[in-house]
Amino acid sequence: MNEPQSLGELVEILHDDTLWRFERSFLESNWTCIWGRGCKGILDDPAEELQQGCCSVGAELTDLDEAMNVSALAATVPAHLWQLQDRVDAHDVFSDERRVNTKVVDGACIFLNRPGFSGGAGCALHLAAEHFGEAPIDWKPSVCWQLPIRVDWEMQPDGIEHATVRRWSRADWGDDGDTMAWCCTVQADGGEAYCGDQPVIDSLGEELSAVAGHEVYVELRRRILPH
Repeated sequence: MNEPQSLGELVEILHDDTLWRFERSFLESNWTCIWGRGCKGILDDPAEELQQGCCSVGAELTDLDEAMNVSALAATVPAHLWQLQDRVDAHDVFSDERRVNTKVVDGACIFLNRPGFSGGAGCALHLAAEHFGEAPIDWKPSVCWQLPIRVDWEMQPDGIEHATVRRWSRADWGDDGDTMAWCCTVQADGGEAYCGDQPVIDSLGEELSAVAGHEVYVELRRRILPH
């Protein structure tokens, strides 16, 4: 089993009853998503040509409310933006009646439009959100829009909850992390995704703000970026 990456220096911000602890080195890095631009995916072998990114296993849903929200939004996606819309069945867009994962169809998430699809490759929910002028993070499962951000929650004896915000590691994928060909945030895997033109504190600003709240994000940005 892979061990989690060392976090290095943490930026700590206490807000109400939560101590937010942010991995500084990741926020200062130039990591960026390179889906469709050389992303090797999370299969056992590199598969840039599939353009599956981290969608090969479908999306794990946090609770029934999120599942129902995804289902409701899916029903509004225009047909020309969703290649696999006809694969919705008695289980809706989920793998089974438990509604804890999106369905995997032909080796990837039901929402993933494959390369060459006329409506555009990539997540149908993401494309639909942009089509309607809305934020993709309001449409996609939380695990999808948060990646590669990971939050570890731990309640302390004093009643203050620690929320550690960091990059994903191989260990976070469980047993699958041992065998998958690539993890985009692990620089030892090649570091190809560390090629952005902005620091993560800016490029993932919307996501960080959604995770920790706008007030915390503003203070975090003040501490991370030079004045």
